[in-house]
Amino acid sequence: MNQEKRTNQRPHNLIMENRKTLSISGVTEVESFDDQTVILYTDLGQLTIRGNELHLDRLSTDAGDVGVTVNIYGLMYTNDTGKGGFFSRIFK
Repeated sequence: MNQEKRTNQRPHNLIMENRKTLSISGVTEVESFDDQTVILYTDLGQLTIRGNELHLDRLSTDAGDVGVTVNIYGLMYTNDTGKGGFFSRIFK
């Protein structure tokens, strides 16, 4: 069963340029965002992005791509995979 779950996962990548632009793939859900914190979920766990004047430039729920810009201070993962938050209910 674990192998089946792994094959269903989207590829997850982070590309950060100069702490100003962050491109993320493999996003399953965006839980919340404001100008200081973005919380999103991937198959590999919850990702929290902290910064100042953060903006979501790109959000594609079908492809699982998210773009965040301006003053990124930190990234933190936890093992929580979300499933069933606010944006998943809106975009279904």
